Order: sequence, then C-alpha cells, then structure tokens
Amino acid sequence: MKAPTLVKDVMWTKFDIVDSKSTVKNALDDMEHKKTKMLLVDKSHDFDEYGVVLVADIASKVIAKDRALDRVNVYEIMNKPAISVHSDMDIRYCARLLTRLGLSRCPVIDNGKIVGVVSLTNIVFNGLRII
Repeated sequence: MKAPTLVKDVMWTKFDIVDSKSTVKNALDDMEHKKTKMLLVDKSHDFDEYGVVLVADIASKVIAKDRALDRVNVYEIMNKPAISVHSDMDIRYCARLLTRLGLSRCPVIDNGKIVGVVSLTNIVFNGLRII
C-alpha cells in the first residue's frame, strides 16, 4: 500500500503572523506573503488561541461598512479560535474537513505552533502531482 499524501507535503511554510492589536492597515502593510489571502493572528498569551483574518473579512467587515483601515484593529474582525489541522493529516481528510466547514484554507499547527498554511488549491494542484 502506498503511503498517503500528507498536509506537510502540500502546505506552504511562508506565512505572516500579526498582533491582534495591530490596525488592519498596519497588518496589511506588514504582510510579506500577500498571496496567502489570510492573516494569522498571534496568541496574546500562553493559554490563548490563534486567530485568522481572511481577505473576505476585511472586505465585508471593514471596506463594505465604510470603516477606515487605520481605525479598525485586527481583533475586531478576526475569527478565533482558528480551525486548524496538523501536518501529518492525510490530505483527503483535510479536504473533507475544509469543504465540510466551508473553508478554503487554514493554519497547520504542530505542538502548539503554526508551521504552515494549507489550502484547497494546494491540495488539488500539488496533491495531484504527488499521488
């Protein structure tokens, strides 16, 4: 039996983590990996959880409501706790989870730390090349 393709085989490891107290404008300006379409929001303390802000959140909660990017903090629009997967998950189960929850991407967390981001696009295009 062939070994399954895992999330770690298709995830990308370059991502941005922002502080929840950052303004949306500062967070966007500080992003190095703009193709991710997702801001990962750091934990505020050891017992906290990671959060996420999608481009869609910025569009619907800030721009569509005519709010100024420099007057809205990330914590006001983030989704927390972030739905996440681990790097050793089979991509078939990851794809099922993401589609069941209506998500297109999520952080990959191992041992309490973000190690990457996986998306349905990565699973479909990169997973097919490996299989």
